[in-house]
Amino acid sequence: MKIFDNFVPFKKCLTDADFGLEEKEMKKYRHRFGARGIIVNDLGKVALLYKEKKNEYKLIGGGVYANEDPEVAFIREALEECGCHIEIEQFLGTFEEIKSQDAFKQTSYIYLAHVVLDTGSLNLTAQEKGEGSRLVWCDIDEAISLVSNSLDHLVGSIYEGYFSVYHARFIVRRDAEILKFYASFQCNYKKNS
Repeated sequence: MKIFDNFVPFKKCLTDADFGLEEKEMKKYRHRFGARGIIVNDLGKVALLYKEKKNEYKLIGGGVYANEDPEVAFIREALEECGCHIEIEQFLGTFEEIKSQDAFKQTSYIYLAHVVLDTGSLNLTAQEKGEGSRLVWCDIDEAISLVSNSLDHLVGSIYEGYFSVYHARFIVRRDAEILKFYASFQCNYKKNS
């Protein structure tokens, strides 16, 4: 699967302190595992899921089921959220979100993949449909801009309650950092090839 020589996967972490919030002690917390990443089509465009009612742009991905391999979860999420069969090219790294205000930790496995077949049919959850979700394809610079700019304009979801915007801020910031990492290593790879 690894296609870039001398590639070192990143390991990042976001905490409440990154948003100017006081970190609370988390003796007991929920721990969720996720799989997400960069999906590129034949035109070099990156897939984003836009949740119109939340004004949130995010990368394709979601939770890993119990006993599910993260790669399998990412392939499943790609088919559900962007209607594409994909091939994973590279493991990019891991990203932790420690949300002490809600006693929640998420560890995401991040991948780079390309589209093998676009079915043209999304299989969104009722919540994703209710949030006005739709697929958007854009170049990497536009993707970074859309995701980054949505950080300050997020709207709460009726499905997620009190912590809706709190969690969305982590999602958007995480995905902006993943996109920036991809842009930087993609640029370096092109220079060295």
